[in-house]
Amino acid sequence: METMASYAVSSRQKPHVVCIPFPAQGHINPMLKVAILLYARGFHVTFVNTVYNHNRLIRSRGPNALEGLPSFRFESIPDGLPEEPNKDIMQDVPSLCESTMKNCLAPLKELLRRINTGDDVPPVSCIVSDGVMSFTLDAAEELGVPEILLWTTSACGFLAYLHFYRFIEKGLSPLKDESYLDTKIDWIPSMRNLRLKDIPSFIRATNSEDIMLNYFVHETDRAKRASAIILNTFDSLEHDVIESIKSMIPPVYTIGPLHLQVKREIDEMSEIGQVGTNLWKEEMECLNWLDTRSPNSVVYVNFGSITVMSKKHLVEFAWGLAATKKDFLWVIRPDLVAGDVAMVPPEFLIETADRRMIANWCPQEKVLSHPAIGGFLTHSGWNSTLESLSGGVPMVCWPFFAEQQTNCKYCCDEWEVGMEIGGDVRREEVEALVRELMDGVKGMKMREKAKGWQRLAEEATEHMRGSSDLNFQKVVTKVLLDSKRQ
Repeated sequence: METMASYAVSSRQKPHVVCIPFPAQGHINPMLKVAILLYARGFHVTFVNTVYNHNRLIRSRGPNALEGLPSFRFESIPDGLPEEPNKDIMQDVPSLCESTMKNCLAPLKELLRRINTGDDVPPVSCIVSDGVMSFTLDAAEELGVPEILLWTTSACGFLAYLHFYRFIEKGLSPLKDESYLDTKIDWIPSMRNLRLKDIPSFIRATNSEDIMLNYFVHETDRAKRASAIILNTFDSLEHDVIESIKSMIPPVYTIGPLHLQVKREIDEMSEIGQVGTNLWKEEMECLNWLDTRSPNSVVYVNFGSITVMSKKHLVEFAWGLAATKKDFLWVIRPDLVAGDVAMVPPEFLIETADRRMIANWCPQEKVLSHPAIGGFLTHSGWNSTLESLSGGVPMVCWPFFAEQQTNCKYCCDEWEVGMEIGGDVRREEVEALVRELMDGVKGMKMREKAKGWQRLAEEATEHMRGSSDLNFQKVVTKVLLDSKRQ
């Protein structure tokens, strides 16, 4: 039996990775999966949230949720924004981007110093940071440890961001007026049939001082300094785009879909399998409800963690869904409607009572892999898109912002698994597209395509054989453990 003394020696010799996600749900989830996979390979993990999100997690998951495990610990640093006590809403994205870039480096360095001068954990040997938290590179360089950037976007979204500086050079951004959105973009290598409207939405800035436009130019330029870039996608899905990225920046590894990697490697009921970072409390009852529905019969509706819409759009979606006569599971976050409480009409609730479930938040990966789900009405966020493809579920896409426009374009035209809904939502269009999705000839073809991508996603994550699994091994041995050999 291992003595406490020998355990202390061995644990001190572990490689120690510090994982730092951008403080939004869609960024925290994939970073947590990377952290869990590294923990399973013997790393000591420190997972760093912002204080604001650390407090939200305690509220949503309970006071002991962030106690972690002996070799998996949670820490927090301030984001530099004014305190908003006890609020369960996503902070303003431009303010958050600007604030983390300007204010987070000093508290991160202080945290790393504290970790390295303590005697209960191994010294920090590597950092994995979100691609849009590149201030962390300064800390890694000062420590002399390798740093990997996890870009949580699709490869096609990332490649578009990498060319933002060219849009500015060509006078296409800032945007002069809406008529330019149909401008053909045929000069990004390997990206075909694009218009300006398919490029991540921050390119639509109307002045050169725009925070988000400059932020992405700044962050993509700094990406060159990373030891490697990792992407939550798989080679067969975005092969040509990935090759184009590889020609521009340091080693690039595709390691996704991360949720399939975790599912394959980690026992859900184990201690590490129970570690979670959902900022809203998941309502598990929806899985029991789905169990009572027949295969491919339910429309799943979820616009992610950041999308906001007008009251009018919420009502149009509601009556469009009602008119389909389909069963549906709809996730309506409390902050889904801009500046108002997200409430659907009482008449709608009465009319759909026997064929709907409405939740504030749900375990989406489980929902999208449930046999009852036949289609997904989505905002085209990358995690949602990848989980839908991995579940073999076709989509109706209503992109909101960032690279969701690019993901939507690829879903509809390249991967042939989606149909786009107009920006100004009308109930007639919602009804027509959802009917087509669930019962139409095009819907059937999209479902077949989605099943094909599902098979390829599973192949990519196959243990010791899949491209993403082998890439993850390379990331560990060639990059993260490199400092241990120096």
